[in-house]
Amino acid sequence: MPSKQRVSYFYQPDVGHFYYGPSHPMKPHRLKLTHHLILSYNLYRHMECYRPHPASVGEMTSFHTDEYVQFLHKIHPDNLRHYQAGMAKFNVGEYTDCPVFDGLYEFTSLYTGASLDGAVQLNNGDTDIAVNWSGGLHHAKKSEASGFCYINDIVLAILELLRVHARVLYIDIDVHHGDGVEEAFYCTDRVMTFSLHKYGDFFPGTGHSRDVGAREGSGFSVNAPLTSGMTDESYIALFTPVLEKIMGVYQPGAIVLQCGADSLAGDRLGCFNLSLKGHAACVKTVKSYRVPTLVLGGGGYTIRNVARCWAYETSILLDREIENQIPYNDYYEYYAPDYELHLQPEIARENLNTEGSLTAVRDDLLRQLNDLKGAPSVQMMEVPPSFVISKHSGSSSNSDRNLIEGDNTHGSTGNASQDEHPDDMEIDIRDTSANGKTKRGDGERRQHDGELYDDDDDNTDLPRAGKKDKEKAIEKNKEKVKERRYLMSDDTGESNTKASGSNT
Repeated sequence: MPSKQRVSYFYQPDVGHFYYGPSHPMKPHRLKLTHHLILSYNLYRHMECYRPHPASVGEMTSFHTDEYVQFLHKIHPDNLRHYQAGMAKFNVGEYTDCPVFDGLYEFTSLYTGASLDGAVQLNNGDTDIAVNWSGGLHHAKKSEASGFCYINDIVLAILELLRVHARVLYIDIDVHHGDGVEEAFYCTDRVMTFSLHKYGDFFPGTGHSRDVGAREGSGFSVNAPLTSGMTDESYIALFTPVLEKIMGVYQPGAIVLQCGADSLAGDRLGCFNLSLKGHAACVKTVKSYRVPTLVLGGGGYTIRNVARCWAYETSILLDREIENQIPYNDYYEYYAPDYELHLQPEIARENLNTEGSLTAVRDDLLRQLNDLKGAPSVQMMEVPPSFVISKHSGSSSNSDRNLIEGDNTHGSTGNASQDEHPDDMEIDIRDTSANGKTKRGDGERRQHDGELYDDDDDNTDLPRAGKKDKEKAIEKNKEKVKERRYLMSDDTGESNTKASGSNT
């Protein structure tokens, strides 16, 4: 029987606090919902948990231009009038889909650092599967923001993997084409990109099956252009045989899997009709090849469904079954009215992908792969050192990179005593009783712009839990709540947290 695959989970507590602006569909807050489901399902107990380092300017410029990264580092909402030319040049600002918001550069450094740490761990053989749900921003270009994406953490992670692996396979199951990643590696055979996406009058408008790469990379860009209404059966029937052929022909040393959740049924921007099980079937298939894999997030704009999806796929990666009834957690009301994990496909949505059109796409891709002359080889030399992180003073010290479930709690480790946290500091991991206080009993749930409340007009489709529903859920989960232990302030002193360690 094959040994169990080791899974590492990278999460930075502050990454869910950023806010793109009112009515903008991208909500980093979805990462907090996902994380709390992972906690409430006790999935964190079965994987190594890390607090990643924030990526530096130097790390970002291994792909992006210096001028672009410096621009992102300097710009903020209060100095926009000084950077009008730069905003136009780099596709950032009020009249684009990539706004300037408070903490923009910090946000990009957090999700990028997590992807880099995952790639380094895979290179070092410290894990088999690395998970960063905050990553997967696949539209960003070398010197341009695009599609809510500013820094392309995927490209940077792949470049890190290429230091050790001769060939890397990139798989994208987001409803949008992974254009930024494909463009970055369009002329090389060391990276194969495989993207299934809506094609036509749909952002970004690229990804036709005839876009196969150029020069040395000719044949190594694999695109499956689809249309609206894709169902589980149709999606899996296309994904499985093409991936099987890719694995046989290309033989990658590592895989990067982008799990954009906007291909799910009911997404605000998507138009596919996948269930959680259909989406996760792709993850399970990739996992079955037992190749070192970096698993990333991506799109997803109905945030309660994004959290459902990524929590469920975490359980798939861990080979753990979780119940359909969502356990009570701090964001339980988001899952009203049924409070269940799994989604039902939209009955009214017609699958416009006919059997004939899907067969034609599949045959085109298999023919393209048959024309490749086996796995390309590359002369490998001595591997240079991993990224070196400069030692910062104060709140950026190495001890800060221990995974803490409290937001904005710097300089503490996972088994820190309660006395080490000032009373005025917000702690993310709160007691799950109905009063909403912290585990120390003296805090309150604090509203921030990234969260949605009853008086918020944004995401008006969000269901609200009634008082009776909440009381019923609390009573039903009362025993489970008593059994839950958190990574921080554990009464037994036990901790499942580790220092990032991937770049020391």
